[in-house]
Amino acid sequence: MVESKKIIVGSSSTAISAFFLTPHLSTMNDTVDKLVIFLAKRDGIDKLVKTFQYVSKLVHWQVENTHPDVATRAKQWEVASGLSRKAFRSGRFLTGFNAVRRNPGPTTTFRLLAVLSNAGEMVYFFFDHFLWLSRIGVLDANLARKMSFISAFGESFGYIFFIISDCILIQEGIKTERKIIKSMEESKDSKEKIKKIRVDRVMRLMAVAANLADLIIGLADIEPNPFCNHAVTLGISGLVSAWAGWYRNWP
Repeated sequence: MVESKKIIVGSSSTAISAFFLTPHLSTMNDTVDKLVIFLAKRDGIDKLVKTFQYVSKLVHWQVENTHPDVATRAKQWEVASGLSRKAFRSGRFLTGFNAVRRNPGPTTTFRLLAVLSNAGEMVYFFFDHFLWLSRIGVLDANLARKMSFISAFGESFGYIFFIISDCILIQEGIKTERKIIKSMEESKDSKEKIKKIRVDRVMRLMAVAANLADLIIGLADIEPNPFCNHAVTLGISGLVSAWAGWYRNWP
């Protein structure tokens, strides 16, 4: 049961790709499935470049007044990394579409959460294409602000429901683990079940941490404020998200 739920509400492409790489793949091999598997393989490089992006943001903030030349280079690195990540994410909106299409959830609650979370993520990735094109000069640069707002709104909306889903599943996992422990079973099967529950819990906690961090970054675009828009807040949030992603994607 834990395994099936993990497929439904995982907020990263890793959870989805893990499902498609199981034996179920033989019955799920149409064009969209293959495209999603292909696109999901870029998660690793995305987390690496995201680390570059937010480390350079913190460097720029630290040396802006003391070493302007270094700060300029750091800013260029940050901008280049951000644009590169947008290019890497081309077509990623299909991931959310395929998640809802293939396995929306075993209960009404999870189906609703899956639809809301993935819909928000689809809006985020889809409008991110136009934000990228406006920033590199293909589209009118004046569109950038509007596209950024729509993209960030969809992202933040989706993350709220991804976080709720993961919290529900963490709670269910804790209850299941307690039942197994109370039953006083010492069998190998029981130990294996507890191990799987704990591994799943760690992965979901990493997902919650990443989504909360990305939610702060999204809020900085939606409703600019001194806290969310501060370079340190954005830098730390970006690194938390990136490194949580590293942990979840590391083989």
